[in-house]
Amino acid sequence: MQRPRFELPEALVMEILSKLPVKSLTRFNCVCKYWCSSFQTPHFISNNYQNNLENNNLNLLLSRCDGNTFQRYFSQLSNEKYQNYIVKQNIHLPFFRNDLPSVYGACHGLLCLLDPLKDKAAIWNPSTREFKILPPSSIQRPPYFSPFEETYLTLDDVSFNDAALGFDSKTDDYKVIRFVTLTFVNTEEQYPHPHFMYQVELYSLRSNSWQEIPCPDYKPTETPLGNNYVDGICYWKTGTGAYLDFRGLILSFDMGNEKFSILPIPEFVGSFPEYHVDLLVFNGSLGAIVYPRERIDTSFDLWVTNEGVWTKQFNIKSISGVVHPLGFGKNGDLFLRDTNDEVLLFDASTQELKELQINTYLDHFRFDISLHAYLESLVHINGIQEIEKHVIRQPARDASNE
Repeated sequence: MQRPRFELPEALVMEILSKLPVKSLTRFNCVCKYWCSSFQTPHFISNNYQNNLENNNLNLLLSRCDGNTFQRYFSQLSNEKYQNYIVKQNIHLPFFRNDLPSVYGACHGLLCLLDPLKDKAAIWNPSTREFKILPPSSIQRPPYFSPFEETYLTLDDVSFNDAALGFDSKTDDYKVIRFVTLTFVNTEEQYPHPHFMYQVELYSLRSNSWQEIPCPDYKPTETPLGNNYVDGICYWKTGTGAYLDFRGLILSFDMGNEKFSILPIPEFVGSFPEYHVDLLVFNGSLGAIVYPRERIDTSFDLWVTNEGVWTKQFNIKSISGVVHPLGFGKNGDLFLRDTNDEVLLFDASTQELKELQINTYLDHFRFDISLHAYLESLVHINGIQEIEKHVIRQPARDASNE
């Protein structure tokens, strides 16, 4: 006797599938056309991302600089603590050959790669391996008239810095904002004095174009640790005054109304010049790590804001030899860089500090190591699949890391 056939409702099947990793869903695309099309719907993409968010399925990329080629590359770390966050694979970026791109994001699993010296940028989904090259800016560079020299100066250099990648929920659009520095000189002088002018450019994925927006009175002064985007708003640290008169501020940009705002930084400590205040994202909220600038044993305070109210989350007391935080992994684990430029992990649950066997001694610019955390995502960016002239993935040679 043939057993009765039992079929699950399609809605339940999709609910179960939405809990799977992106890598598995990519393989299941070929099961049937219905599954393939369902995986691309906004509802399924949102459900999958929310499941990863609720389960804190962070993926970690360590941005490094190759000591032989001087090229930027990423080491993808295992996301399990019991594996000591070993390097699983190294990801090289031939698209930025001979350049040192900066990394911004993540926003919904997307990262922005931006060359600070050239008009060259890309949005990348490392989970789906989709790569979107952004068009060059067509924005006009204004002339600069020097009243002191009574002449127009020559544009000598254009640089792109302090970017951010974010999402505009009103228009369902991903946007990139970047600050542009224009350097002008008088070419008739033997030792010309540089003059600076600033612009702000905003890219829209929906229109695939850049536009100029009004420049704020304040400029970002420091790059946040890892991500600087939270719930439609991007943040940078800025300030006013000098040394003892210095006042720390936060510059914010709303991706929806495309407006800048200024927020005060609470005086977590007595005197700002004596302490670092690094902005970062912690558990989906804007946070700040505060630590002394000059001290043999460094302590760290983590503060997080909720609806404008800052509260201290925890304190890490007197860690000898640590010079700089890199960012957080899963469950509040803090990655740090020591005086030898090695990567350490502070286990929040055991309060223990251990060195990760990530061999950075062969790296160039070892002080420039940075950590970038992202959640897996199926978000499409109208790009192409990774090809070797853009991205190359190489398995780590062995379990002891590169």
